[in-house]
Amino acid sequence: MSLIPSIFGGRRTNVFDPFSLDIWDPFDGLFTSVRETSSFSNVRIDWKETPEAHVFKADLPGLKKEEVKVEVEEGRVLQISGERSKEQEEKNEKWHRVERSSGKFLRRFRLPQNAKIDEVKASMENGVLTVTVPKVEEKKPEVKPIEISG
Repeated sequence: MSLIPSIFGGRRTNVFDPFSLDIWDPFDGLFTSVRETSSFSNVRIDWKETPEAHVFKADLPGLKKEEVKVEVEEGRVLQISGERSKEQEEKNEKWHRVERSSGKFLRRFRLPQNAKIDEVKASMENGVLTVTVPKVEEKKPEVKPIEISG
């Protein structure tokens, strides 16, 4: 469900999700041409939680790992960013259609308290970025049996 209308940049943000930090900027894209703004600027990322880790997966077809940045900022914020450059048009070429998107993207996610932010790992294979954030092991409460006399 989109809580912010698509006329304001097309971002689908859920204000009720405490982990989503996609914030609508009314001036975003105001001073760039329409051609530079594209769907690539809003990369879709899946986030799943397993018993051992939080796993983020992003489809980034055509990008090399050198063109993508994964960082953990202060306040336990995972930031994934990058840019796909637009192909330069040569004078002797005539483009009939341009559908592949280009531009910058930036996504931020607030990590929960159980995330080990010092052990984050990222890998990229076949255009899919996978970021794994291990979780702190939950301490099981110690149960002390009490002998019943009688």
